[in-house]
Amino acid sequence: MNQEQVFDFLFAILPAAIVGAVAFYFFHTYLKNEESRRRFLLLRENRKTALPLKLQAYERMALYLERISPGKLLFRIKPTSEEASLYANLLIANIEQEFEHNLAQQIYLTSECWDYIKTAKNATINLIRNAAAKENIETTDQLRDLILNNMIERQPPTDAALIFIKNEVKNLT
Repeated sequence: MNQEQVFDFLFAILPAAIVGAVAFYFFHTYLKNEESRRRFLLLRENRKTALPLKLQAYERMALYLERISPGKLLFRIKPTSEEASLYANLLIANIEQEFEHNLAQQIYLTSECWDYIKTAKNATINLIRNAAAKENIETTDQLRDLILNNMIERQPPTDAALIFIKNEVKNLT
């Protein structure tokens, strides 16, 4: 094969190579777009089913925080005896029981939101324990008054977690 035949062969192959490269590029781009479109449709379908579950979890946790708010907790749970320590234990047991009832909701919440909720729960329990540990608190009425007076002076620990939940829900929708 001489040099002229090699050039003729290359000139004959060159248009086919260019057409093949362009076809490959367009086919590759088309497949990428189709895959992205399918992924988007699947994600949109998943969001349709997951969003209501997430919103329900946020609602349940907001309800939980409202229920363990010290002011509402004291009015909802009546003392079974006059002893302040027994009443404090009853309040704490109720908080823990409600928390365990809503434990599965953490699957749908962000870890930061779940941390806020746990912190609010623990701060509320500590508030009750600290109030019950005071030496001058002997009756349930004294304990209730002390806790309610503390809530007048400062915000309940559950308020910060409720604000965080509201902000997260705004970002979801």
